[in-house]
Amino acid sequence: MKTERRTTARSRRARLALYGLLCVLAVPFVFPTWWMVTSSLKPANEIFAFPPSILPSDPSFAAYGRVFEFAPFAAQYLNSMYIAAAVTVGTLAVSSLAGYAFARIRFPGHNLLFLVVLVGLLIPSEVTIVPLFQLFNGLGLVDTHWPLLLIPVFGAPSVLSTLIMRQFFIALPAEVEEAGRMDGLGRFGLYWRIALPLSRPALGAVAIFSFLHSWNLYLEPVVFLSTPEKFTIPQALTQFTDAYGGPMWDVQLSAATLSALPVLIVFVIAQRQFVEGLAHTGLKG
Repeated sequence: MKTERRTTARSRRARLALYGLLCVLAVPFVFPTWWMVTSSLKPANEIFAFPPSILPSDPSFAAYGRVFEFAPFAAQYLNSMYIAAAVTVGTLAVSSLAGYAFARIRFPGHNLLFLVVLVGLLIPSEVTIVPLFQLFNGLGLVDTHWPLLLIPVFGAPSVLSTLIMRQFFIALPAEVEEAGRMDGLGRFGLYWRIALPLSRPALGAVAIFSFLHSWNLYLEPVVFLSTPEKFTIPQALTQFTDAYGGPMWDVQLSAATLSALPVLIVFVIAQRQFVEGLAHTGLKG
């Protein structure tokens, strides 16, 4: 009994020490967010006061109201929301279909074709932005949201999602499809009724990656959009300046805090699927 108590006490001390270490290591990651949120409640002259204050001396939400006065922030917020949601759904559809095809369908040159697709991960978006602008300009789609919807879904950003889905489907035992094949399901039926429902962890990881990428997209909105009412959040955050061109820090921090909320909500909802998706997605095959 004494030995068991000592082991239990030692285990508790080790656990507390581990938690303490993790809390210390989390400070550099948590503090910037804490500073952003608390500084959005401070007047501009208190944000850079020395010594800095951890909490606002007189919290005020006035800057949050000014966010919507200086710019059409509500419309810009909705733009980012619907674009990120549409890109996420489109990427899930395209990447799951492509990943399943590369994992389950053996056709001549499928490995070579997949290698060509992976090359998209090595091409920076800055390299392709000029030809893409010429393409969409020729189609009359500049200053619309179509480039922000089509480029992430059918371009290089979806390559990582396709890789994740392919690796998940490769790790999925082929025996799970045998019953469906015996019931007369075709290839698409096997994908839709068997493989896709089992891939929810990988779909959760892809959804988070896709949503974050679309929500944080900056280069493409700057290149393709010129009307303030059509701006997305990252582009809108650069517009909060005073008459002399200087940044209005309290308003910018309030807008940044509002922009971080959807990302936090999406991660909290899908974090379990995100972790499981990464755990089940190896480099097999």
